[in-house]
Amino acid sequence: MVEVGAHVVYRGQTWQVAALQGQRVYLLQEDGTETSLLTGRLFADPSFEVMGARAPDTVPQWGLFETVPLAAQQRALARLPHIREVETGLPHAPGSREGQTMRPEYDPERWTLAQRDAAKAQELTALGFARVTRTTVERMRHAYRKQGLWGLVDKRTVPARGRHPTGYADERVVAAVLEALRRQRGRSKGTVKGLQVLVGQILEDTHGRGVVEMPSRSTFYRLVSVLADPTERAGRPARTATAPARASSAPVALRPGEQVQIDTTRLDIMAVLEDGSLGRPELTIAVDVATRSILAAVLRPHSTKAVDAALLLAEMAVPHPARPTWPVALHLSRAEVPYQRMLSLDERLEGAAARPVIVPETIVVDRGKIYLSQGFVAACETLGVNVQPAPPRRPQAKGVVERTFGAINDLFCQHVAGHTGSNPQRRGSKTAAESRWTIPQLQDFLDEWITCGWQNRPHDGLRHPVLPKTALTPNQMWAALITISGYVPVPLTGADYLELLPVRWQPITERGIRLDYRTYNHEVLDPHRSQRSPVVARDGKWEVHHNPHDARQIWVRLTDGQLHEIPWIHRDHVHQPFNDAIWRHIQTEVEQRGDRETHEADLAGALDQLLRRTRSSVGPSTPPLAGRPVALAARQRCPICQASGAHSTQIPHRPRHWTGATAWTTSSASTRRPRPKRARWRARACCRARPAATGCGTPKRRPSDGEHPTGHGQCSGRPVGVGSGPASRYRDKHRRRRP
Repeated sequence: MVEVGAHVVYRGQTWQVAALQGQRVYLLQEDGTETSLLTGRLFADPSFEVMGARAPDTVPQWGLFETVPLAAQQRALARLPHIREVETGLPHAPGSREGQTMRPEYDPERWTLAQRDAAKAQELTALGFARVTRTTVERMRHAYRKQGLWGLVDKRTVPARGRHPTGYADERVVAAVLEALRRQRGRSKGTVKGLQVLVGQILEDTHGRGVVEMPSRSTFYRLVSVLADPTERAGRPARTATAPARASSAPVALRPGEQVQIDTTRLDIMAVLEDGSLGRPELTIAVDVATRSILAAVLRPHSTKAVDAALLLAEMAVPHPARPTWPVALHLSRAEVPYQRMLSLDERLEGAAARPVIVPETIVVDRGKIYLSQGFVAACETLGVNVQPAPPRRPQAKGVVERTFGAINDLFCQHVAGHTGSNPQRRGSKTAAESRWTIPQLQDFLDEWITCGWQNRPHDGLRHPVLPKTALTPNQMWAALITISGYVPVPLTGADYLELLPVRWQPITERGIRLDYRTYNHEVLDPHRSQRSPVVARDGKWEVHHNPHDARQIWVRLTDGQLHEIPWIHRDHVHQPFNDAIWRHIQTEVEQRGDRETHEADLAGALDQLLRRTRSSVGPSTPPLAGRPVALAARQRCPICQASGAHSTQIPHRPRHWTGATAWTTSSASTRRPRPKRARWRARACCRARPAATGCGTPKRRPSDGEHPTGHGQCSGRPVGVGSGPASRYRDKHRRRRP
């Protein structure tokens, strides 16, 4: 407002209004310069401005104002008179309402602007406005001065059109989320929490540790929802079960080992098996209910056996040794436990990993045959453990271990190459191509993750009465409970492990002990060859303990009552352990001949070649058999062909020593031996498919689908129409030789 005494800007200089007379205004500068001019000319000057005057009310943006919901418009209009009253003392513009008076608490002559803001905040709170403070009123005043009525609108109700989809998120975080989504493209779908870990790693690698602040969890979830494609969006699928969910009743355990739950499931990782094929291994874990600690975890390639569950018991009661490559922070000496006191009771804790050592009192298992087998029950009785089968069709009885499986998939599996996802719909197209880890490698990764990740991660179900609002880690809960319940070591030795192995009863012959076409021999058997054992109930056979996962040696109990190790006679030919599944696979590829010793040597050579091939093909960058059908890759070259260098073709073939659908044998001049009549007839068994017109002598029949019309298109193991080759020469030889 232009009045006497006000300072104005005219022609870029500051003047003071000295007098007003009609349409003329008299201006005066500090140096005494005077001037007079018409009021219209003063207002028309481009640089005219009243110094210290409040900016005039802006014209409401009614077009934009009408785009917000009606409720937001009404709230903004309701705030307008209150803000005007704080600014001028009157709720409405002067002259617009007759009879309006100024209330004393908003008189600008008596109270400061901050005091009027506080009074208005109390009034709005009394009227029912939510969360109104003096700062809120001040912020609304500033918004009203800049934007008028539009500044009083709640911007959360403004439609997103016209704004950036990511809002006010940091551009570096947005770029990191896009990069993480690009890396996850083609992989199996994980969770948003796992994606958040990957985004944090990208930000740390790109900008350094702590330079870029990660958004809150809710903000990150909204950001991923906006940036991710709907078909690639992470998260769990909706449940399709129609049965009502049953209320979970978590068991109450007050001391370590009071209740331990054991279960087995398939791991959501595609691993490289021992025969070079790809498959999902089985994971068996034991979880302590009181501390939520994973006491033991075992990975098996095919199916878990009773011996695995029995050895799981012994693994719980024995300290886990720390790997040499692990950091010192993962040692038990660095954990929050009374280490020195425990070390005085158990010397085995020196150099152990930071994981609990607990002997279970009661084990809760499902009704699987491996947990109800005689071997597992006998092992529990040996250690003084009670076995409690869960009720049928009640997975809630083992809710702790079931939820732990889900946590392993979310926190561990989705970060490992070869993750398959929780179901086939979430499996990526590159799962087989990126699968590169073997079972022992995955076992090492899992053991290290349990020590550094799971055991030191706060668990919402672990609370202490002294600190009820603080979630404890499994290691912290174990340390708190052992001070009350105590620690009693169980001195298990190597002989105790051998006693838990499965038992078979076999005779001791002149050649040694025969077990699954393998001969075990040692000089310690000399006094007992062809002798009967003292166990009359077993018909004079001897007690033999064997490990299904390492068949290179067995243990036999002799008359002195001790178990003696007996090696396989071809153990020097095999450079790494093998299980029964690998042995049966080799048995189907090598034909059993009349000479047992030569046959067993062929089996040992073929087994060594198979293990060497699978070991050499595994690498961090070129996974074996990636992207190829497993059946084709497994049959493209037989072990004997690979050892001799013959038949380098990559198509399925039938070499000269092929004699059936699943058998291999040698036919070179140096190793050929006279075959019995039954073996020769089996070598010509494929001629049964040949019509009688070819001279085979067998009844003529109609060729089956995919079979060559002449009778040898299918049994030759080559595509129909392939001209010559080893299979053709083998077929011609059959035509000349009659049975």
